[in-house]
Amino acid sequence: MADSRKDPTERLNMSDHATQRKIINATPQQCFDVITDFESYPEWAEDIKSVSILVSDETGLGGDVRFRAAAMGRSTTYTLRYYYGSNPLRIAWRQIEGDITKKIEGEYEFIPVENGMKTEVVYHLAADLAILIPGFVKRRAESRIVRAALDALGARIDSVATA
Repeated sequence: MADSRKDPTERLNMSDHATQRKIINATPQQCFDVITDFESYPEWAEDIKSVSILVSDETGLGGDVRFRAAAMGRSTTYTLRYYYGSNPLRIAWRQIEGDITKKIEGEYEFIPVENGMKTEVVYHLAADLAILIPGFVKRRAESRIVRAALDALGARIDSVATA
């Protein structure tokens, strides 16, 4: 008879993830433009302290982008590689370097609603830390990060639209 118990190391190798959705009063292109303006992140993304675009793609969008952020009472640095898509507009990323993170993967999807005058933004984040913390703490932090990111994005788009 097969042993039905799970390998205790299996959980350590799984990423926790969070997904949230929000309707934003802007077009998908306006949302995409704000999200791809990486160098402005420190102005509106609370935990982001600095951003450096290391490599741009052929259209001038950030390809490899290094971030320094506040995380769990300390500073962390990580580099993300970005991928872009359309139909609907989409931006995805994968970590290529990090100090306290082993893996960060995520995606914004910008879905037009109300004849394209508003956008349903879907944000998905999966992360693995290089340091051990309880799973419930990690899940709570990921959920807070995703919710805060969408709230900050909405506020930034509103401020850019009224400027």
